Amino acid sequence: MTSPAYDEQPARTVLEDKIRQRRQTFEEFAEYAETFAHEHREPGTLSARHLQRLAAGRRADGRPIGPVRPATRRLLEHIFGCSVEELLGPSGRDDATPEVSGLPQQIHELSSAIAASQRVDDETVLLLRQQVDAIRHLDRRLGAITLLPQLREQASYVAGLLHHAIAPRMRRELAAVLADACTLAGWQSMDRGELAHAWRHYETATAAAREAGSPALESHALAEQAVTLLDIGHTRAAVDMTVHARALGDRAGPRLLRTWLAAAHGEALAAHRDASDSLRAYDDAGELLPAPTDHESPSPYIALDATHLARWRGHALSRFGHPDAIDVLTSALECHDQSFTRGETSLRVDLAHAHAISGHHDAAREHRAHARNLALTIGSVRQQRRLAQSNA
Repeated sequence: MTSPAYDEQPARTVLEDKIRQRRQTFEEFAEYAETFAHEHREPGTLSARHLQRLAAGRRADGRPIGPVRPATRRLLEHIFGCSVEELLGPSGRDDATPEVSGLPQQIHELSSAIAASQRVDDETVLLLRQQVDAIRHLDRRLGAITLLPQLREQASYVAGLLHHAIAPRMRRELAAVLADACTLAGWQSMDRGELAHAWRHYETATAAAREAGSPALESHALAEQAVTLLDIGHTRAAVDMTVHARALGDRAGPRLLRTWLAAAHGEALAAHRDASDSLRAYDDAGELLPAPTDHESPSPYIALDATHLARWRGHALSRFGHPDAIDVLTSALECHDQSFTRGETSLRVDLAHAHAISGHHDAAREHRAHARNLALTIGSVRQQRRLAQSNA
């Protein structure tokens, strides 16, 4: 990772100073700018390397950086609300003796960050968890299109608290929140078709889960990360990753998690065209599924019941062209909780595929049209892509 914008030297430009105030590295701000551009329909792009040149105010050889491209200019001005000329101007700090003049500011920034983290208590952690949960419940109804930027900001904020926390117990608590937030951000990014972002979120989630000392959170993040491998056609690697996730989760994970991991393994095997082992994994999941009256640890959050599991199994059956696929998926649709909009979209994509294979073209068109409308409503690029592939 690039060194933080807030390193040993004082800010050279207003742009660099503003990035420091956000407590972001150049890579983190470049990623934020990319998301901002996408959400606000800005055509400009900004790599971490180009951002470093702009923040320095000069090229590496000391020459002026030259004019900023119009699209990049508009993007930066949209983000910060001031002109590029102002952003690339000197920060206004006394740079005559940087090793002296920069030190008080560094001490102030670091002390403030540590002090903020020291104010975190159990109630604060609970509030942070509840914020992630609120986004999760909105996401399953409305999709990620408007929620993903908010979630990324939340994850960045929790990461800042974690990186400056000192007490080991509080570090573990914050790391668990970060793992949960980044796992959700990975899933949302994947649904939006942002696979590289999704991968990075899952990498952060697994690292945070390890710091939290939670094999359950780590296995959950790994199994979701495997879906990104499925989406790029690396099915063997996805199978291996879900095997590892199951091994982690089976050590001490709650029964519902182990059920979910078995089903995730079944999905990877289905994509790898291993029908017998896939259905065996779904059988394992069915045997592990706890009764609705069982109450287990809520970490990690998993929405899984007999209907969800049937939908998941039906997805595998539709991949194989199995004759039971339509009945299993139709039954799941009849019992489906309509608050899970993305789940219904995926289910109808699978039904469209299963009916098309069986020659039921009218039913296939009906489910495809319904799925397309839902996918457009929630902004699911992933489901739109699945529909396009099923039409090919």
